[in-house]
Order: sequence, then structure tokens, then C-alpha cells
Amino acid sequence: MSDLSLAAATPDCADGGVWLTCIECGEQLAPFDEPTYRCPDCGGLLEARYEQYPTFEEFSGRGVWRYDAALPFDHGVSLPEGDTPLHEVPRLEADVGVRSLRVKHEGMNPTGSFKDRGMTVGVRVAEELGVSRLACASTGNTSAALAAYGGRADLETLVLLPAGKVAAGKVAQAALHGARILEVDGNFDACLDIVSELADRGEAYLLNSLNPFRLEGQKTIGFEILEAFRDDYGRVPDRIVLPVGNAGNTAALYKAFRELVQAGALAEDEVPMLTGVQAAGAAPMVEAIEEGYADTERWEDVETRATAIRIGNPVNAPKALPGIRATGGTAVAVADDEITDAQRALAEEGVGVEPASAASVAGLRKLREEGVVDESEDVVCLTTGHLLKDPDAAAAAGAEPEPVANDTEAILDHLSD
Repeated sequence: MSDLSLAAATPDCADGGVWLTCIECGEQLAPFDEPTYRCPDCGGLLEARYEQYPTFEEFSGRGVWRYDAALPFDHGVSLPEGDTPLHEVPRLEADVGVRSLRVKHEGMNPTGSFKDRGMTVGVRVAEELGVSRLACASTGNTSAALAAYGGRADLETLVLLPAGKVAAGKVAQAALHGARILEVDGNFDACLDIVSELADRGEAYLLNSLNPFRLEGQKTIGFEILEAFRDDYGRVPDRIVLPVGNAGNTAALYKAFRELVQAGALAEDEVPMLTGVQAAGAAPMVEAIEEGYADTERWEDVETRATAIRIGNPVNAPKALPGIRATGGTAVAVADDEITDAQRALAEEGVGVEPASAASVAGLRKLREEGVVDESEDVVCLTTGHLLKDPDAAAAAGAEPEPVANDTEAILDHLSD
């Protein structure tokens, strides 16, 4: 059973008030002595812990590093990242039928996805450890972010992708930023198995969300949502709905809220309900919630046009499932056609996202129709990647061009028809 309690005395292994704790057995580890991804005793997931947890009053500046008091360092390898918009979507809000609906658009980060938040912290830790090669498995967005931040830090980057399963825009980003790209004959989970083994052999520093410091950067999404929503409404949202692939954001947001509760900056009954959305063809987290599993069961065969969440073995499930349950949230699976419809609805509001991002809105619609989400709720939907991450999907979802003659009158006649 995962233990996510933050209350603990500072151990001798702490460095600058920071240490790692196994969420399964409680083993405490030095954070920066050597690369460590799982507990060496039991294999459990690790979580960064701190001697002190800050309140909102201790945050200053903009972007991810506004929250340096809640991070392992006071600066990192930055492009910069964070400070993404919390869009108003009035027509969509009225259509769904909730008290308020806002969209946190993480596609407005430097490489077009939320992954930049994790990389600014993770690459800074890599520098502290003195590694020379960074690596990840990716459905696309992680590879783009790793390549950009690794390039900024002048570190070699290695990316493993499932062959033929990654949107061309994302591969192009990683290639242009200088990553060495290996296409593996297998799915994302197979790629992660291999890159994890490479990391265990000391061949590279792993920067997938299995790395606990990646999630430290991503938790700043939660801080930003609460601050911006409270500025606009004088209260925090009731529910945050987000796409789920490896479940890193779900785990990260829950950690942000636990830290604020520990600091006394947020009451336990104010913590938003975390609600995960997966594509029906890749929904092990939904299965675990519906069946009451303590962890997910690996899906070997996964398929969805929402490539960023085409994952059958979410490694952060032991952190994310308790977060969904403890906050009174839930998880729901949506069909690909529902995702595309939500992508169009967001685009009509001027918010351009890739398919996986639109899963959050598709899931909210479904839960509202089923009566799980109440009309009195304040809701934030998280969108994780930019429209241009997957231009082929955008073109397929959009309207076809209309051929016309090279003549003004002919164009006016066409428009009148």
C-alpha cells in the first residue's frame, strides 16, 4: 500500500533539506549522490520530500521557477516554461453545463507541451549528478522536451520511440533539437522497459516520469491553477479533469495539493477532485478505478488516435490512484470520436490542442451527461499539448478546403451558395 504522507523528520541523508522516500517501504535516500529511480530495497516508486513546505506567500516571479521554494533548486535549465494560460471557454462552459469551466493550456510551453516543466527541473538534477547522456522513451512530447532542454544544457540526448506510432511533428522537434532517435519495433511500454534497463546499467540518465524529479516540475501546474483560479473567482476549483497516459500529471498535481495542505496553505476539504480521462483503447487506469485495484494491470495491446496517451502500463499509477480516490475523483474512458469532437469544440473557442489534450473535455462531457459531475461545480480541464504537435490529426478533424475559380464574382457566388 502506497504511503504518501509528507510528515517526517529530516533524515541524515538529506541534502539541502531534500531527500527521496520510497512510497512503498519508507526507505529514505540521498537525492543527488547517484541516479536513483526506484527503491533499491523493494523496487517501489520514489518521491522527493522536503524539510519545509512553502505557502503561497513564499512564491514570487513567473513560470516554473516562481515556485523554487517548493523545488530542489532555486534555478534550472530554463527556456523559460510555465505561466501558461487558464482560458475562458464560455460557449463550451454553457454547453457542458457547469458553474464555471476553464482550460489550462499546457501546449503554450516552449516545446508545446507540459513536459517542459518536468525537464527544467530534471535536467538541472542531471547537471548536479554530473551525467553526460540523457534518455527517454516517448510517445513524442517527452522526446521533444528532452531534446530541447538537453541541447540547452549541452548534454547528449537519446530517444526511443515506438516505430510508426509517433506524430511527425514531435519526431521533427526531437530531430531538430539534436537528439539521437531510435525507432523500436514495439509500443511505448516496450521502449520504457529498454530505456529503464539502459539507465540501470548506467548508460544514461532516465528522464521519463519514473524519475521523481520530473514530477517536481510538473506539480507547478497545480500551483498555477489554484493561484489563477482563486485570483479570478476568489475560490479554488472543485474538480480538475486531465488526460492520463503514464499518470505523471495526476501524481504531480496530487503532490502539489498534499504539500499545500502540509504547509497549511490549503484546507483538506478544498483539494480539487482529480479526475482522469483515458482513451477507450488504452484505459488501464480506468479499469483499476472501476475494479478497485491497488495498481493497474498492464494492457499489452493499446490503440487510439490520441497518440500521447497510447500507454498500457502507467508507471505512476501507485501515486496517481490514491490521489484520485483520496480527493473523491474518478476516471473515465472515452472513444476516439468523442475526443475528436472535443478537439473541434476547443478549436471553436480558439484553443488549439492535440487529440490527447482534448480527452479531458471529452471526459468532462461524458461525466456530466452521466450525472457524475454536478452543474454547480467549478471545473478546470487540463490540455497537455499544442495543436501543431499532430498536424495530421488536426487536418483530419478540420474542414476540407473548398476549390473555387480564380475570379472574385465566382467566389462571391460560391459563398452565397
